[in-house]
Amino acid sequence: MYKKSIAGLLIGMLALGLFSFKTESERYFEIAKNLDVFATLFKEVNTYYVDDVPPAQMMRSGIDAMLRSLDPYTNYIPEDDIEDFRTMTTGQYGGIGAIIGNRNGKVVVQMPYENSPAQKAGLVIGDEILKVDGVAVSGKSTSDVSKLLKGQANSPLKLEVRSYGQSKSRSVEITRSNIMVDNVPYYGMVDDKIGYFQLSGFTVDASKEVRAAVQKLKEMGAQKIIFDLRDNPGGLLHEAVNISNVFVDRGKDIVSTKGKVTEWNKTYKSLDEPLDKEMPLVILTSSRSASASEIVAGVMQDYDRAVLVGERTFGKGLVQATRPLSYNSQLKVTTAKYYIPSGRCIQAIDYAHRNEDGSVGKIPDSLRVAFKTANGRVVYDGGGVSPDVTVERQEYADITRAIAAKGHFFEYANKYKAEHPTIPAATKFELTDDEYQTFVTFLANKDVSYSTGIESELEDVAERAKEGKHYDDIKAELEAIKKKVSHNKANDMGRFKPEIREVLEAEIASRYYLQKGYVEATFDDDPTILAAKQVLNDPQKYNAYLKAK
Repeated sequence: MYKKSIAGLLIGMLALGLFSFKTESERYFEIAKNLDVFATLFKEVNTYYVDDVPPAQMMRSGIDAMLRSLDPYTNYIPEDDIEDFRTMTTGQYGGIGAIIGNRNGKVVVQMPYENSPAQKAGLVIGDEILKVDGVAVSGKSTSDVSKLLKGQANSPLKLEVRSYGQSKSRSVEITRSNIMVDNVPYYGMVDDKIGYFQLSGFTVDASKEVRAAVQKLKEMGAQKIIFDLRDNPGGLLHEAVNISNVFVDRGKDIVSTKGKVTEWNKTYKSLDEPLDKEMPLVILTSSRSASASEIVAGVMQDYDRAVLVGERTFGKGLVQATRPLSYNSQLKVTTAKYYIPSGRCIQAIDYAHRNEDGSVGKIPDSLRVAFKTANGRVVYDGGGVSPDVTVERQEYADITRAIAAKGHFFEYANKYKAEHPTIPAATKFELTDDEYQTFVTFLANKDVSYSTGIESELEDVAERAKEGKHYDDIKAELEAIKKKVSHNKANDMGRFKPEIREVLEAEIASRYYLQKGYVEATFDDDPTILAAKQVLNDPQKYNAYLKAK
């Protein structure tokens, strides 16, 4: 059984041309030879290894290691993971429509979707899930609990939950439905003239959602639009083509794919009339904007249709296709690279080595090739799409990250909601100084310990000094710096009050207005959105970015 499945996998891979030999006879000899070696090796290990060998686990490890040697995006999908893969590509699943997570060992509702069975049944952010159909979830992972919550649409489900601040639990009956995760989780007006919408994925019907959102924004009075593609990991290629078509003329080249299987090579064109090809448009990008989102951003840049604001994108210019394998498993395999209208491929030159945030390092100009946009602007290949206006990702202070990581923002927002029945609209909601001080008091008895980067470096210096027998020479200086850092940490709630308050306001707003409230609460302090507004509110500057220098 295992020999058969592995043979099928390897033959499928080899048939796609992952290995090349001088003649067909040499090629098939190498296939047969290596399959025989692999099968006999597994047999010998299974027979003689000192401990029992779990066949499926060992095979999975071998397959994963083999595919990792190719690229990060060629993956084996076993039968057990097919449903999750289908959900990821279609955005649909049967369930209650809520994001759950683990908070201090408790499984809690983090965000119910609007108009979902979860929201209709009265579940709110912070509700602790105790049992699912009588099964206690204590000690279970979030993924295990998620599987219990999912099921066929129209099937009943009974939860035992406990709300924040309550000692008694309550029973909640829910009927699962077919949940469609929105590709456009939010659209609305930033001000009287500027519309804004987010695109979080490229699953089925993403282009229809984008077209509908833009139409709604125009009806709401939008004369300019901010299109947020930050942290969008991509998805279906044809949805990227259709989304680009919302803003560019019919018949335009959008993207070309080129790979080893030449009959799969294709140039995709815009097929429909655009919804709007004149309205000023800014696209927001980040270092985690990848794949299909880079196609859209790159197309808009190549046709000088939009000004890009934010960070250089991820640099994933590779196309994957799924191939069926035996026993209902699948192979997601990289089959081609894609090229945007200027002719450039935005695949990172070294995609296997990245910074911690996922971005590629600086690529020497000598390794990059220049191309030109429709207006003659110079753009480059290799390593993602570079923005026209660079805005670095906001780096939060150590104390802000510590408060978030320990769940104190989350908990306090639940407490605030329990004590305040209503708040103003999310765009107008602000905490007073007294309310901020109440939060500081709330943290007094909480663990907010954290180590700063300086403290970590001091520890490293101390260790190296001890190894080199020089610690006593610098001990006094190190202790003085530590005291200074410790003193500064004690004042961090005051020093970083603006950013801590901003994060807390967004968290609180989500308790009243869900995801919409969280997004709208950031409009007045998100550096990238503020930069986009500056560009859109200065027509001369906007047009200058789109002209050749």
